[in-house]
Amino acid sequence: MSFTAYTTPPPAGRREWTALAVLLLPCLLVSMDVSVLYFAVPFLTAELEPSSVQQLWILDVYGFVLAGLLITMGALGDRIGRRKLLLSGALLFGLASGVAAYAQSAEMLIAARALLGIGGATLMPSTLALIRNLFHDAKQRGKAVAIWSSAMMGGIAVGPVLSGVLLEHFWWGAVFLINAPAMVLLLVCGPLLLPEFKNPAAGRFDLPGSLLSLLAMLPMVYGIKEIARDGLAPLPLLALAAGLLAAAAFVYRQRTARHPMLDLELFRHRGFSVSVLMNLLAMFAVVGCAVFFTQYLQTVRGMSPMEAALWNLLPTLAVGGMAPAAAGLAQRMDRAYVIALGFVIAAGGFVWLSWLEPGSALWFVLVASSVYASGLVMVMSLGNELAIGLAPPERAGSASALLESGTELGGALGMAILGSIGSAVYRADMADALPAGLPSDAADAARETLAGAAAVAAELPGRAGEALLTAARSAFTDGLQTAVLGAAGVMACAAVLALALLRGLRTPGAEGQPDAAGAAGAPPPAAEPAGVKTAGTAAS
Repeated sequence: MSFTAYTTPPPAGRREWTALAVLLLPCLLVSMDVSVLYFAVPFLTAELEPSSVQQLWILDVYGFVLAGLLITMGALGDRIGRRKLLLSGALLFGLASGVAAYAQSAEMLIAARALLGIGGATLMPSTLALIRNLFHDAKQRGKAVAIWSSAMMGGIAVGPVLSGVLLEHFWWGAVFLINAPAMVLLLVCGPLLLPEFKNPAAGRFDLPGSLLSLLAMLPMVYGIKEIARDGLAPLPLLALAAGLLAAAAFVYRQRTARHPMLDLELFRHRGFSVSVLMNLLAMFAVVGCAVFFTQYLQTVRGMSPMEAALWNLLPTLAVGGMAPAAAGLAQRMDRAYVIALGFVIAAGGFVWLSWLEPGSALWFVLVASSVYASGLVMVMSLGNELAIGLAPPERAGSASALLESGTELGGALGMAILGSIGSAVYRADMADALPAGLPSDAADAARETLAGAAAVAAELPGRAGEALLTAARSAFTDGLQTAVLGAAGVMACAAVLALALLRGLRTPGAEGQPDAAGAAGAPPPAAEPAGVKTAGTAAS
């Protein structure tokens, strides 16, 4: 009988932690670019004069392309080298940012935003996969992934604030140009600090699989977002169906291809599958409720966009230490309990928000938002760390891409489902609140959105306008209350799932031994491929 010798993985030193700081740059900027345009739209609209359709594409094309290419880029990084892909993406992201900043037409800006999406898709999976290669010790890797998760969540919140600050002093293109210095820093420091890693046994790149993944993600994200924006319609439903068919074809291709893009064996380990699901559910709640929170501050409480963005940032700053705290707790107790606790905390925050009224104190809103954000940061950081720890090092790029794809789908579903619930309640409440004699166009606008009701109320005389606005704010708050109760229910179910499916699962330990507590039939941790530079060799 022969035994495999396992050696203690080298602990990360100053070089690896400095490399992590470099990896946070693209993570922060890619997530920030999702929201950085919120304040810039009126300014670029005045200069470029896009049509309504073009304006929607300016806002959405970045997220569509990013979501569609994540799986492809994760698999490509495993084959050509993650550092090489990261640096190529940084170059493209920086150049596309310059093109976007100086765009002379709406079409040029749409194309630049699409290029930014391509660059972002190369950056996100590479950063998380390289963390898997930099930090071999389970405790250190848990802290590193927690910091990465905090940066990703923080970037979404920082985007509108940075946009507002830049627009007060510069032209609208500055919101894109800010990316360039960070990308230059990454291009300079990356080759010096980051290890190269690729899977020498990956085989040929699966081009048909890549096209199928694109044909699956793009229509699904498009369909979900359009349904969230305009309700059920033939084109979004057709897009959703086409995406699901392409997804089924993609899975079949991965099961039968000689050199598949994804190792579907990853999903045979329940820890990885459940981690992807936990991330999807967490982002479902984050994005689905963030829309209501922003509108509440601006339209119900009457804040300016900049003021609302600054207050919106406060819960994110307040929970910045929750991810490292969760990683520390997971070292002392079963992570299933910590993840379940995170979901329970999030559910409590959402239930708290269900008591929100139009005249509630600001602290009430901010504390409740901080509570649910704290719980979800705990969940996402531990979910990311578990999935990346379970993935073999040579498949870390694909595993990271799957995690990111799950969060993209979760966000789109949250916006669609929770947004639809809130809108349905708002429309039902407003049906009986409209003043008699209101023109049909104005009545339709007031019934559809709170912003539409505010615009109609501004045109009505005296008390009629005040009454309509008060009724609209009350109806919106009723919709928010119902939506957050729905989110609380999903979080409670997720806590039960986490306890049932994750209890007893661990990532490979610091001694490099296979985890006996893993799922039955789970493969042992894969060794680093021979001849491939790792964090240990990079630090020597």
